This record gives sequence, C-alpha cells and structure tokens, in this order.
Amino acid sequence: MLFFRSEEHIERWCGTWRLDKGAVIPLAQGWELARAWYTEDRREPSWRRRTLEETEAVFAQLGFTTEFWNLR
Repeated sequence: MLFFRSEEHIERWCGTWRLDKGAVIPLAQGWELARAWYTEDRREPSWRRRTLEETEAVFAQLGFTTEFWNLR
C-alpha cells in the first residue's frame, strides 16, 4: 500500500516507475480495511488464515468490488 497526495502524484509515480495504476482508495477506506483485516490476534493459538471466500466477503463488505480486488 502506498500513500499519495493527489491523482497527479499517482500518475507521476506510476510513470516514473513504469507501473500500471492499481486500486486507488481514500485513506478512510484504507483504515476500514486495516481494521477489518487485523481484528484477530495472530498470536492466539486459535488464529487461522482466512479462506478465499472469507477474504472475498471482507472485500465485498467494504465495497471493494472492482476487478483489482478479484482473487480468482
């Protein structure tokens, strides 16, 4: 995840590094993703990695429905 000041900054950075632009989300939506993703304590013995379906459900719940977020 990278943070940028503006769309122009994103375009300049992508051009400099010759990379395609990925998903662009507002900081608040990034915070919601972090909160959803890191709610469980990975040090707990009962912790397990999310399944593909569970991960897709987290993305859908947060409104990440574009092709970029497609895991299949």
